[in-house]
Amino acid sequence: MDDERPIEEVLNTIGDESARTVLAAISREPRSAKELAEECDMSLPTIYRRLELLQEHDLVSEQTAVAEDGNHYNVYKCNFDSTVITLEDDEYKVRIYRKENVPDRFTTLWDELAGE
Repeated sequence: MDDERPIEEVLNTIGDESARTVLAAISREPRSAKELAEECDMSLPTIYRRLELLQEHDLVSEQTAVAEDGNHYNVYKCNFDSTVITLEDDEYKVRIYRKENVPDRFTTLWDELAGE
């Protein structure tokens, strides 16, 4: 599935070096904010600001995990496969290709064929 967003939003978001570092880390494996702070050598407030920015532009997703001691915490993961920037008719466009599982793809295709 692809998603079109204003190019300025996407470029401003991925133009931030700290946001790119966080995004690269969670693209390999979901991580908690604490793990990201340690791996990326950033403060927790910086990590949370970048995660908020990435979530605002739907580039990461958040899930709740349960630790062995029963405590809950959030983990963050990248939710897209690639981003493509194109130039069409003197206008730049950004397309974000999302990670999708097969049942979701089938449902989307079926809805599109049904005219919904």
